[in-house]
Amino acid sequence: MSKPSVLFVCVHNAGRSQMAAGWLRELAGDAVEVRSAGSEPGDRINPKAVEAMREVGIDITGAVPQLLEYETAQVSDVIITMGCGDACPIFPGKRYEDWKLTDPAGRPIEVVRHVRDEIRARVEKLIGELQTS
Repeated sequence: MSKPSVLFVCVHNAGRSQMAAGWLRELAGDAVEVRSAGSEPGDRINPKAVEAMREVGIDITGAVPQLLEYETAQVSDVIITMGCGDACPIFPGKRYEDWKLTDPAGRPIEVVRHVRDEIRARVEKLIGELQTS
């Protein structure tokens, strides 16, 4: 079986989706193909998201916000959205989850840390589900 691919999508692809991608790469290693994108990508990663992830030993400084492309969604097995609503395309036969998470943009580092930790818990659950499917 080929390895599953997961696409994390949020509006600006600068905070939540980048932290989720960082966690999945860290926790699943090469077992999962990881992608992230945004419906309206920002020009850079949220510096507080970078800082919060650095505190747990994960470096996302090299990540660049990407535009959500039709093809990227089409080739992903699992699509996890985080507050992008109708801007995210729907494809038949894909597994979708919408993670209701606070947008860390413009928030103090304490809020960003809470979002980071909530994302980790959800990513750990997702990995367990991918391993049993």
